[in-house]
Amino acid sequence: MKLELRDYSRIGIFVGIIAVLGLIPKFTFGAIPFSVQVLGVMLAGAVLGSYRGTLAVLLFEVLVLAGLPLLTGGRGGLQVFFGPTFGFLIGWLVAAWVIGLLVENLKKVHVAVSAAIGFVLAIGIWWALGLGYMYLGAQYNLFADAKATLAMTLPAFGVVALSDFIKAALAVVVLVGVKAAYPKALNN
Repeated sequence: MKLELRDYSRIGIFVGIIAVLGLIPKFTFGAIPFSVQVLGVMLAGAVLGSYRGTLAVLLFEVLVLAGLPLLTGGRGGLQVFFGPTFGFLIGWLVAAWVIGLLVENLKKVHVAVSAAIGFVLAIGIWWALGLGYMYLGAQYNLFADAKATLAMTLPAFGVVALSDFIKAALAVVVLVGVKAAYPKALNN
């Protein structure tokens, strides 16, 4: 897919939104940081579409990889990609793509319904990838604190998953507002 000139600025805006949402102080449940950045990931996929939304998340993650402390709690650098939460970062990419794909292809359905379906599916995807990676890390000692991380994460799963559904509901409200205020924003 070819990007138009306006796509670069739209992608950059969502990279900035995801980064700014990381400035909200970190709360930790178990080993998983409660991050509002997921809201930016969801909105990137829903507003920009599957291709551009995934590019925005990928660009954000490249900046984190380069060492910029853009993740919640000021985390950044190569160590983030070798830590126990790496699966969640991969999940963000897949989630943005899935959300965008559903919003693009369910245009006959109300945008809020298609986005809600996409958000719920995306939450399942990034949790599966995140916890799957933690489980593999614990089984194969991929990182030093894998077993402790997994042991702390599973009891907190319900609380953090519930917070993700609250963020998804907020994302639907924001998306409906964007569609009402500027309908062209969703023409992917």
